[in-house]
Amino acid sequence: MNRAGAELGNRGGPTAVVYGSRPGIGGLGHQISAAISAASMDGGEVFALGPGPRSTPWSLPGGEPRASWFEPAAAIPSWVTNYTWMRFRPGQIGLLHDRRLGHWAAEQLERLRPDACYLFTQVALESLRWCRREGIPTVLDNPNGHIRNFQEICSKECRRWFGKKFHGQPAPGMVERVEEEYELADRIRVSSNWSKACMVRCGVPEEKIHVLHQSLNLERFCPPPVRPSQDGPLQVCYAGSLDVRKGFVYLLRAIRLLGPGKVRLKIVGATGDRDSAKLLARERVGLDIDVAPGDPVTVYQTSEVVVHPSLEDGLAFAVIEGMACGLPALVTVETGAKECVRPGETGWVVPAADEEALAAALEDALRRRGELGSMGQKARADVERYAGTSQLRTLSDWFHSHARAGVYS
Repeated sequence: MNRAGAELGNRGGPTAVVYGSRPGIGGLGHQISAAISAASMDGGEVFALGPGPRSTPWSLPGGEPRASWFEPAAAIPSWVTNYTWMRFRPGQIGLLHDRRLGHWAAEQLERLRPDACYLFTQVALESLRWCRREGIPTVLDNPNGHIRNFQEICSKECRRWFGKKFHGQPAPGMVERVEEEYELADRIRVSSNWSKACMVRCGVPEEKIHVLHQSLNLERFCPPPVRPSQDGPLQVCYAGSLDVRKGFVYLLRAIRLLGPGKVRLKIVGATGDRDSAKLLARERVGLDIDVAPGDPVTVYQTSEVVVHPSLEDGLAFAVIEGMACGLPALVTVETGAKECVRPGETGWVVPAADEEALAAALEDALRRRGELGSMGQKARADVERYAGTSQLRTLSDWFHSHARAGVYS
């Protein structure tokens, strides 16, 4: 057993969590919050290394965990992103940002000397190199599928909808960076069997990858006291970023196929690039759509179906959040969220990038409108089993047991 494993087994040494987005309520922010909470269970000492400030209130019941927080200075000056050629290359900006944050995190590890590390992809490389030199056990959290599959889908969709080369995230340099992270990590945590299959298909050893479900604040995401009226258009919601990987354009086209007056779409999200903003503006013309970035809970609780048409996603929190609020879900086969849905019972699973299949599922939801309430009740019950706070305990026990065992014995 290595030094770190021995010390953890005897006294419970400190753990470092390295991340690139601030802990928060939605998506990756919540996933980071859950990792920090799990690492700090049973009084373990945790060094949280990454951007702030942290969200208030904490995204999980019980409040903010006890940890030592270390926040880097801004990685890239605003004049670089706003007034140089790099403003047209968001992928390069992201790569530069994550490299700088990665170097900063590795410097902190050298100073703090933790006995185990839990790290998130894209900012983990320098820390993983340090851990390998020092014999420190590591877990890499990979929120999506394989990074190369991610980029290939973005590139394909960019050519299809914009007729040009993809310059967003991930850039080619980021793909190389993350693939080295996969190689250096002792174990890789993913949130779905879909993610694991994607990673294995792209060459990551299967034995290195472990599927552990995510957790959700089921007190915050809960059904409303009164379900929305079923008069008028079907109330459909979409939560998440509006970029081509998320497949929002196929959803808009599916709604158009159904004809006017059948569906009202409520979007909680924002476009992350100029091209996607233009695509949204073009495709929404004539449709009943409300775009309102902000807290999705109210939107979930006033909707009848949650839709996630993504072309690639490890596990979309929007799906399990919506299901926790009592909504049946419509998802694609190219996302881990399909594992949360029982077709015909708690929702629909359709091919990705298929507007006709999405339209057919929405048409079925309209036909079965009187059943949507009972479908949502089943969805809520499933999420309670799938993503309850017990998953935090599972993650904590799994991580610390592997850390105590060591990895270079």
